[in-house]
Amino acid sequence: MTTANMAAATDRSPDRTLAAAGMVLVYAMLIGFTDNFVRLIAADGGLWQFHATRSVMAWAILLALMVPLRLRLRPRNLRAVVARSAIHGSGMVIYFGALAFLPVAQVAAGLFTAPIFVLLISRFIYGHPNGPVRVLAVAVGFAGVVMVLGPEAMRGASVAAFLPVLAGALYALGNIATREWCDGETAETLLGGFFAALGIFGLIGMAVLTLVPVEVPEGTAGFVLRGPVWPSADFLFWTLVQAAGSLLGVGMMIKAYQLAEASRVSVFEYVILPASAGWSWLIWGETQSLLALAGMALIAAAGVMIALRARR
Repeated sequence: MTTANMAAATDRSPDRTLAAAGMVLVYAMLIGFTDNFVRLIAADGGLWQFHATRSVMAWAILLALMVPLRLRLRPRNLRAVVARSAIHGSGMVIYFGALAFLPVAQVAAGLFTAPIFVLLISRFIYGHPNGPVRVLAVAVGFAGVVMVLGPEAMRGASVAAFLPVLAGALYALGNIATREWCDGETAETLLGGFFAALGIFGLIGMAVLTLVPVEVPEGTAGFVLRGPVWPSADFLFWTLVQAAGSLLGVGMMIKAYQLAEASRVSVFEYVILPASAGWSWLIWGETQSLLALAGMALIAAAGVMIALRARR
């Protein structure tokens, strides 16, 4: 660890792992709920228009709440916030772009390599120690993710299949940057930067698909390839629900990464899969296989391992 990193670690407040775990749980429940309605948005809208519209709505909500809640949206370190936002936004764009030509399970499995990259980056770049319990928890959680997503998550290895893994690496780096680069920033500042980056990428995607139109499948199959269209009432309503839910949920996730080391918090993020599955069962009546249920148990066990370690 360098002298600068040692000084930063000394000045930083101690980890509050259990509080961070609670915030990630709230994040997972909110995102798991709102993401179940993306299928309604995808029926007649496009991904890039969705990102751009949601970002405008999210910023409108932030600005409306700025005075009554005394939110500080102006960054203290503009370069750090812009860099973090660009990295996180790029990871999400690669993730959603890969959905256009790869199975959903394979893409999701790639993104959920993020905790593994968090361990590697934390250890070899920032010099943070990773104990055996933390490493084991990441391995157990990832095994649970693969079981939830099913055998198809590991099929079709190719150069293209590297893209979701790259998205996972960028997502991991963005989460580490929350504390390493942006210490002292408010959660709402980082939240605004995140939505600004996604909004910009959404506008770029809309412009590209307008200038270079492609054949778009009907319904949800055309979500990623669909350019700008006149938004329906359903599109606007569910995008607004997404904007409000994402603001609170992602805000809680950002705060969690501000409270504890990324290598601890990232393990808890696995819980978004069982949370989404639970909401799918409640809302749509979709059930899970025994293999998926066993995987969810492993995900829960990984979180318990980190939580118990934190208590000790």
